[in-house]
Amino acid sequence: MNPVANHLWQSTLFAAAAGLLSLTLRNQRAQVRYALWLAASLKFLVPFALLGSMGSHFQWRTADPITQSPFPITMEQISQPFARSAPVSLVADPSAASQVSAVLLAIWVCGFAAVVLSWLIRWRNIRAGVRAASPLQLDIPLKVISSPVPLEPGVFGIFRPVLLLPEGIVERLSPAQLQAILVHELCHARRRDNIAAAVHMTVEALFWFHPLVWWIGTRLLEERERACDEEVLRNAADPEVYAEGILNVCKFYLASPLRCVSGVTGSNLKKRIEEIMTRRALYSLSLGKKLLLASAATLAIGMPIAIGIFNAPPVRAQSDASTHLALR
Repeated sequence: MNPVANHLWQSTLFAAAAGLLSLTLRNQRAQVRYALWLAASLKFLVPFALLGSMGSHFQWRTADPITQSPFPITMEQISQPFARSAPVSLVADPSAASQVSAVLLAIWVCGFAAVVLSWLIRWRNIRAGVRAASPLQLDIPLKVISSPVPLEPGVFGIFRPVLLLPEGIVERLSPAQLQAILVHELCHARRRDNIAAAVHMTVEALFWFHPLVWWIGTRLLEERERACDEEVLRNAADPEVYAEGILNVCKFYLASPLRCVSGVTGSNLKKRIEEIMTRRALYSLSLGKKLLLASAATLAIGMPIAIGIFNAPPVRAQSDASTHLALR
């Protein structure tokens, strides 16, 4: 259980760092913050132990025994705070340790199955609407189908996405409103948001017991919708027309039940409408903030590799020389 506990601790620290960076970059474009939260999600699938094992393959030479620097030891203690040794009571009674592990595994399996089952049910409902849909001819670079199911417009599919529009939406939205909604959905398709959402749903299923995982999912949804809103406004859409189009979609249609079906009404709707109408100023990344992001990425990848390198057994130069002479 200790490797799992260390992995959860490392992923939690990584997510906290992503949150601090996101707060620092709150006036930047939403795509930057979205990338940070996506990295925090992916960290749950990539244990630092893998990077550490890569570093352990490097061996360093030393002529004489030297005292190891306390810096790598400190880094290892911070990244792996849970001791490898089991509690004395469990060591004394191995059957108790196996029983605890079995109970924890059973709880995890039940939670995993419940999460996956709930998503499968929602996916089947959406799939039924797709099967009942008919082709719709629109002049956009994405296949469009019209469904009798009253779901909001959304991009359906992971690798071959299609745009699912509810029947009658052409009559309920003005041409300008419909155009803005279509630009929003095309932005989802171009960014491959459904793939990223499916990856995070995998993280949520595996780590359903960790509240931070669900919080990251909310942040991802918020930032992806803001990123698409910014794209729509950059395409010279009228903010009032766009906001009215989103509100009309909310009025007549149901929200998408799955994050991997990218819609238009997700996230905090009130806050999104306020941001659309005010068109708050967004700034490009300055050199200092680019260096900050680069340093954070280097530290996240380099620290576990460095720990693996320092933990690798040193190769003594004197031993090598003695072995060479003996062979001669």
